[in-house]
Amino acid sequence: MKTRDKIIYASLELFNEHGERNITTNHIAAHMNMSPGNLYYHFRNKEDIIRSIFSLYEAHLESGFQPYEGEQVNVEQLIGYFDAMFYTLWQFRFMYANLADILARDEELKSRYLHAQQQVLTRSSHVLGKLKQDGFLNIDNDKITSLADTIKMIVSFWIGYQLTQSSTSTITKGILYEGVLRVLMIFKAYATPTSQATFSRLEQHYHELATQESL
Repeated sequence: MKTRDKIIYASLELFNEHGERNITTNHIAAHMNMSPGNLYYHFRNKEDIIRSIFSLYEAHLESGFQPYEGEQVNVEQLIGYFDAMFYTLWQFRFMYANLADILARDEELKSRYLHAQQQVLTRSSHVLGKLKQDGFLNIDNDKITSLADTIKMIVSFWIGYQLTQSSTSTITKGILYEGVLRVLMIFKAYATPTSQATFSRLEQHYHELATQESL
């Protein structure tokens, strides 16, 4: 792995563990046993590092939430979508925990974020439309985009909500699986009679994961 990539992944680890606001470029350099000058050879400042981390985020959104085509959806496919949702929250939790502040500091990053979120909305709306077509969801066509946007809203602000609703300052995998379960609650509200059992299986699967991570 190139030094630049090592800095990106080390920064992501430190941001997630300690919070982005608590980590400086000096902390990152010390963590990697390099001089600050060596780090600045690769990145101008911390915002430059965050933008590179955001590139990883964009790539994951692109690969993890592609619409399925030419086949009937199955449980494994749905688990793939929900696992991608969980992975995004976990891998980039520092960003979700401090999203408004990070975007307010960097207009370029905010523009990229808005573009990425619009792409997510378009793809997720397509997936929901396909789920309706396959008999999994009972929803009016003109409500599909609003439902996709509501789900996106829950995912985007679940971590911030948790940090403000309890004394915890640490986000665990168990907390994130609880967020996945909240999204599944919405899906079950729109499930057709024939798909209720599928969504119940998914709910049981993620409830077991949430319980395991809470032990």
